[in-house]
Amino acid sequence: MTGIQKGAIGTLLTGGLLGIVLVAVVFGGEAALSTEEFCTSCHSMTYTQTELRQSTHYGALGVNPSCKDCHIPQGFKNFHLAVYSHAVDGARELYLELMNDYSTLEKFNERRLIMAHDARMNLKKWDSITCRDCHKNPNPPGADAQEAHKKMKTEGATCIDCHQNLVHEEVPKTDLNASLKAGKLVLVKEEDEGGSGEDEDEEEDEGEGAAGGTSGSTEAQS
Repeated sequence: MTGIQKGAIGTLLTGGLLGIVLVAVVFGGEAALSTEEFCTSCHSMTYTQTELRQSTHYGALGVNPSCKDCHIPQGFKNFHLAVYSHAVDGARELYLELMNDYSTLEKFNERRLIMAHDARMNLKKWDSITCRDCHKNPNPPGADAQEAHKKMKTEGATCIDCHQNLVHEEVPKTDLNASLKAGKLVLVKEEDEGGSGEDEDEEEDEGEGAAGGTSGSTEAQS
């Protein structure tokens, strides 16, 4: 075996070892960032953690979901979405966590609608994939619900378009299709809530809006 061949083999072995280490770091890091302990290391997330544990979603049928089960896509095929959420959304939300005062629930509530909307928009973009992980092929018994579910096939609707305010403190519902089109937060028409009226626009600040994501201070909202 020539020196060149030995060098090539050594390079391949070194590259393979570094590749294995890199994969282990990425997967291990992603797992660590997805724990509830990591999410609640930001003080603001302790508010939403309490809401989760008091909600009907927690403890039903013996299931105790954590932040990641709703806000981070699971499984190998969705791994790129999880990494993106933590790397991009996480960096932005860390900045907002440092720049905003969430020392009290009252101060947190001042931005709750914006954070909830960002979380909803991520679910919209992901076709509510985290909802579907648990609620597989739902078949609602009511006629109205069955008709509404047809929109998932005919109008491109997804779970989060209708099912908002299920876990955390209630905030105004947002029209996700209109928000995508307008590039900013748009509230659901009052008539859709049982009254009448026009769309209400809510301008977003600090870079958050219809393209917002869920991580850091938005992670436990929907």
